[in-house]
Amino acid sequence: MKKLRWAMDGSFWDLDVSTPRTLDGLARPVPGDPIPLGLSRGTRLSRAKQLHFMQRFMPVPFVPSYAAASDGFALQRVLTVPLSENWFCTLLGQFNFQKFVSSLMKESGETSTPPPAVSTSSWLQLQLQSIGKHLRDKSLYALGFSSELLLTPDDTMLLSVDSHSFSHTHKKTPRKKAVLHHKFPNHNLTVEAVSPALFVDKSGNYWDVPFSMAIDLASLASDSGASYHLCLHHNSGSPTQFGDDHTTHEAPATLLPGLSLKSAFSFKQNLEIWRSKAQKLKMVQPYDMFLSTPHVSASGIIGAALAASVGDCSVRSKDQDPNCFSFEASGVKSAFLADLFASVSFTAQHGNYQRLFLDLTRFHARLDFSSGSRFLSGATRLTQDLINSRQPSLEDFQAICPNATLSLQQQIAGPVSIRVDAGVAVDLKNRDWPLRVDEPIFAIEYALQVLGSAKAVAWYSQKHQELMLELRFFET
Repeated sequence: MKKLRWAMDGSFWDLDVSTPRTLDGLARPVPGDPIPLGLSRGTRLSRAKQLHFMQRFMPVPFVPSYAAASDGFALQRVLTVPLSENWFCTLLGQFNFQKFVSSLMKESGETSTPPPAVSTSSWLQLQLQSIGKHLRDKSLYALGFSSELLLTPDDTMLLSVDSHSFSHTHKKTPRKKAVLHHKFPNHNLTVEAVSPALFVDKSGNYWDVPFSMAIDLASLASDSGASYHLCLHHNSGSPTQFGDDHTTHEAPATLLPGLSLKSAFSFKQNLEIWRSKAQKLKMVQPYDMFLSTPHVSASGIIGAALAASVGDCSVRSKDQDPNCFSFEASGVKSAFLADLFASVSFTAQHGNYQRLFLDLTRFHARLDFSSGSRFLSGATRLTQDLINSRQPSLEDFQAICPNATLSLQQQIAGPVSIRVDAGVAVDLKNRDWPLRVDEPIFAIEYALQVLGSAKAVAWYSQKHQELMLELRFFET
């Protein structure tokens, strides 16, 4: 479900989540308390542009997707209309193939063989008429319109409207979005307004917020040094569970109506442990230029996050860490929180990704300490228990355990590689098996060698039962 990246920046400012449940293929992560910030960073290739590229330069006339909880197996195709050099419009259509086949099989099962009194040609004509009738079912189709305008070399405006059904019996609220991207010399500014806005929480539940607006300012990512993020976020209306999700979960507090201002400051340091100096194959271009050098490296991040909120969203969640610095004024529904965070990552790569078989093995591990106050209080109590010869509690051990993210990529043949991403959490309350695997993602990647660093990715999320085909550029 999530974008498969060798994420070196930790999980503290989540990128938009990829999902086949919407036509634009995106959902925003639910902001945390005070992290993750839920920031979107910079301009990325839109879903319509991805489909246009696949149709034009790859043998993929229809792009498949699968979401068990909503449309099932669907096919997408896009029509691009360039209005000028700086302005183009796209029309994205989706056909619910699984629903079409199911309805067709249900009806054809009743008339699988022609009755004795009906000739074969007449029976075939009836079957064709039945197929035509099902193809005219408006609930099988969804349509999205988007317009992207390059205002200046540094400003891009995106307007889109998605309608998931044309049937009165299956009507869904159209999703409208306006996004403005501006590139400063060392920062990215994103202004976004969505109605309704789709969010996904840590448990994988999708939420629709009637109206959401965000202003994000982020310094450009760098290999080492300081960086900061600033986000002003406003929600209006009560959040509801998206689509066909009928479970009775409590809405996340940060999605309730209100205004919140969040910021994070961090410092990152990279350490190159080893880098191969062996000569590469001559006259052979790597399948991905960013994955062409064997190396071993590590990096660390430490930072602080602050959040101030006004309105219903200021109500703290039940699992909020009581050790972080916080202030809540119930009379005016406002709150302020501050906390520290840290992350440590390790990356190892073998192979130059030039040969036809098994020339790339890449491993990445990241440990996230999302709450410095929780870690410090747990470590202090553990130290005191050990000094006083007391039995440490499981809660204190749990407090100092980080969340881990593991990724493994292996080339199979030529540009084809397989990849597995998964989160690992420690749950000491489960004495039978204290390690819990969160949200494993299985992917097949096809490197587009002629573009230097690009790939088509087909990924499947076992937890959400979602499958999607995407195009990625300059991602490692």
